[in-house]
Amino acid sequence: MTIKQSDLHLVNGSLNGSLNGSVHTNGGGELRARRKNNDGLLKPTLAGTRLDSDSSTLSSGVTTPLPEDAPPSAHSIKEARRERRRRLFPTVTYESRVSHFDPQSQHHDFRGFFALFWIGLFIMVMTTALRNLKDTGAVFRTSIFSLFAQGTLELGLTDLGMALSTGFVVPMQKRFSMSVKAGGWSWVDGGWAIQHVLQALWLGVWVYLPFLRGWGWTHQVFLTLHALVLLMKIHSYSFYCGHLSDCRRQLRALDSNNTTTESAEDADRRETLAFELTSPDGKVNYPRNLTWSNFADYMLCPTLCYELSYPRLEPQKIRWDKLAEKAAAVFGCIFLLTVISEEFILPVMTEAALRLEISLTLFEGVLIMLESISLLLFPFMVTFLLVFLVIFEYVLGAFAELTSFADRHFYSDWWNSTDWLEFSREWNIPVHRFLQRHVYTASRSRLSRPLATAVTFLISAAAHELVLFCITKKLRGYGFVCQMLQLPIIAVQRTEFLKKRRVFNNIMFWCSMIYGLAMISALYVLV
Repeated sequence: MTIKQSDLHLVNGSLNGSLNGSVHTNGGGELRARRKNNDGLLKPTLAGTRLDSDSSTLSSGVTTPLPEDAPPSAHSIKEARRERRRRLFPTVTYESRVSHFDPQSQHHDFRGFFALFWIGLFIMVMTTALRNLKDTGAVFRTSIFSLFAQGTLELGLTDLGMALSTGFVVPMQKRFSMSVKAGGWSWVDGGWAIQHVLQALWLGVWVYLPFLRGWGWTHQVFLTLHALVLLMKIHSYSFYCGHLSDCRRQLRALDSNNTTTESAEDADRRETLAFELTSPDGKVNYPRNLTWSNFADYMLCPTLCYELSYPRLEPQKIRWDKLAEKAAAVFGCIFLLTVISEEFILPVMTEAALRLEISLTLFEGVLIMLESISLLLFPFMVTFLLVFLVIFEYVLGAFAELTSFADRHFYSDWWNSTDWLEFSREWNIPVHRFLQRHVYTASRSRLSRPLATAVTFLISAAAHELVLFCITKKLRGYGFVCQMLQLPIIAVQRTEFLKKRRVFNNIMFWCSMIYGLAMISALYVLV
């Protein structure tokens, strides 16, 4: 799929919330300047970085001499390692950054509220445990806890098999890298279509398997979410490497040119293609990246967008104390989420379902629904915050420690969002980058900006609906409709009358977020 050069400047301006997407434009369709996000506060000093003496570009520090009879493409790739220019394929810029809640972050004003949040949760757990001990003689209810213990080994082995099955993309890309001319089995001549079919079949198998095995909702939603993550990873790997295989084919075609003097257009094209095949730091070039170790490293890195190389911590080694801290926090958050579900969500849903069965009038049923939603507001607000922490601060942070991944910018200050578009960019940056790169920008070669934005929202909403279907075993479409309604809501929020009222818009964002979560959950479970 051809990418327009005019669209490559959109790297910082679009898309997704939890699997969400949109574009930040003004009324004329141009990219609009955003407020300063203080990303500089997240950037520690880069240790061990070396610069060329004659330029400001990063150098690998290793120079391999080329033979005199090396083809022109080899010399072009060598020179490309020292250059910095815009790439043909939309590239994500990774930097060495810490997260907002990292102890090394300069966002000191958040630490007190962060501690207060955990103290409040500790008080909630202690109060709940004492009440249960008095009423039932048991410290906690165990209906959801028992679901985790059922079929844990089967879940683990299935998840491992699913992760290993993603390796089918590596031999495919190796085969595409060897296609010298179009007309064979190359990426541009049908390889991309084969990849689409195979990854669709792959997703269907792993989504259907929990239904076939009759798993509980906890195991099923875990496998489905992990399947979606792996799907995005293999899609990014395949389509980026497929693009590079075509660039290499074009570069080799230039080598076969028999003319003694190369035209200026061909020389410029050669430099562009050679630069495209080289990583930003100059250490890796295509197709040397097509190894099992490179693929395994990418699958473990906390990112959904494949690049030839990523920034790493120096020295590059696992900090076991940090990894243990992140892992403990993951299990702690899961414990708290389970307690909240057991004590404050499940009882409300169960009682509401029984009352709705015996309700006599529509008005009585509506009152029961509204009362249930009001009782679920606070539990779902705390659940939302814990889900954010466990995924973006602790799970992704743990994999970043495991791989020495330096860019920990997995989220931005989404809590200050004044509309859904701003939230969609800042709540889930890995998925935002994926949708912006592989859905929106790819669609722009054929669609206008509004239509490309709508397609991105459509795909994101469908993924959300799939997850909700796996949890509730109901295909209702409430979440799909609510997410697509964000498009007209964004248009209203960007009017001259509302966009300057930042405090009011932030209040409305939080109210709609809290009430929307409780309402959608009640609708799926009770209706």
